[in-house]
Amino acid sequence: MLTEPRSGRLASWGNALLAGLVSPDDAVLSIVGEDAVHRVEGLPDETAPVGLTLALGRLRSLGVTGLRVALPAPGHPLGLSGPPEFNARALDAEEAVVCHGAALGLVPEVYEAGPEGDVHVEVVWHCLAVREAPPADVPSLGEAERELAEALRDATEVLTRLDVAGSGPVAQAAIDAYRARAERGREVLAPGYPPRAVRVLELAQRVGLLVSLAYENGHGGAVSSGEMAARGEALRPVERTARRAQVAAYNAYVEERERGVR
Repeated sequence: MLTEPRSGRLASWGNALLAGLVSPDDAVLSIVGEDAVHRVEGLPDETAPVGLTLALGRLRSLGVTGLRVALPAPGHPLGLSGPPEFNARALDAEEAVVCHGAALGLVPEVYEAGPEGDVHVEVVWHCLAVREAPPADVPSLGEAERELAEALRDATEVLTRLDVAGSGPVAQAAIDAYRARAERGREVLAPGYPPRAVRVLELAQRVGLLVSLAYENGHGGAVSSGEMAARGEALRPVERTARRAQVAAYNAYVEERERGVR
């Protein structure tokens, strides 16, 4: 949760492109990020993988007016609506993008290519049929913000008591890196998103940082089996809440369109 999911970048900047707020070149550059290249496979009427610019244009021509994010985990099909084949592939990838306006979804498959010492990342988005139904377990922005504040307070109390909230130079370096990234441009979402969505996503990322540091630091001071169980019980709902909030933030653009705000 320390880095934005690829599905978040695709949905965020894809929405900005569909709304005419950014150019195709700027959208694709932001979606690809530090990866080498992204392609889309399985688009209707395309027999081979195509580049992102062509793919986004084709999705528009197929009636797509917005893009939603799904971040499923075992036992939690967050943001998915079926069918089982798409859900299973999204669960394997732990993320997906679901189109609004056409019954299509996109699931990333990540490859590493190149010789040792010069390895780069390539991504193929598999375009598959989805069921047109409300996405599973996605809260409103208001609900997500309230849940995050409560989860952060409860988890901090438990993790601090168990001495597992993160300390030392490694944890501090991770916090410093997060702060530096957060200050660099402040563009956690593409143009067109409401300020509340930006605020919720930033808070979700901070909560995710806490969870990641707690996991990476092993058991910290939680030396007994009871304390370790309490630690896990504190982290699981917080991680779930942070994922729900991320999805709510990324999906806010489409949700506002559906409510007629835009």
